[in-house]
Amino acid sequence: MNRKNLIATTLLVSMLGGCQTIDPYTREEKTSNTVKGAGIGAAAGGVLGALVNKKDRGKGAAIGALVGAGIGGGIGYYQDQQEAELRRILQGSGVSVSRMGDTIILNMPGNITFDTDSAGIKSSFFGVLDSVGLVLKKFNESDIRITGHTDSRGSQQYNQGLSERRAHSVANYLQRRGVDPRRVYSVGYGESRPIADNRSSHGRSQNRRVEIEILPPRR
Repeated sequence: MNRKNLIATTLLVSMLGGCQTIDPYTREEKTSNTVKGAGIGAAAGGVLGALVNKKDRGKGAAIGALVGAGIGGGIGYYQDQQEAELRRILQGSGVSVSRMGDTIILNMPGNITFDTDSAGIKSSFFGVLDSVGLVLKKFNESDIRITGHTDSRGSQQYNQGLSERRAHSVANYLQRRGVDPRRVYSVGYGESRPIADNRSSHGRSQNRRVEIEILPPRR
């Protein structure tokens, strides 16, 4: 790689790495997912560009890094905007919003979503799901995985079936509100994926949940 291309690529990576934002909810400084995506895209694009342009690997790497940064940053930005809107509409609803890479996760506790041992969604929760559905229709490039979970009380077979029915209920509700069925699929995990200790009532209440995983666009 010649000096000019090396400097350009180095500056790009440095600028991406130095971009910090303040999380409006935790007030902590963090690197935005847009920047992380751009950095990953730049690295991958740089490698690919060098391989494709064998005559001038330095030039190929520099161009590939710029293109890769644009693609990676675009996905991160898309998910950043979707996350911000979901946080806004779900504030105070009892549904938590978290992020794992570019996947957004909505955790809906069972006690506010369903009656005990029921897969019928509580009418008091319809408004929350209606709001989620509007955001999912607006950001229509993301696929949606809906997962059901239970605590460890009862038989594994019963818990598995209940988790499947609850996940399916949420998926059906969102589809009836206009979310494209081709984007949505549901699965139940029963008691196999606890997030808290099942030996306490508080832990069991945390494990009874449905999660909506909003996946990054495939570009």
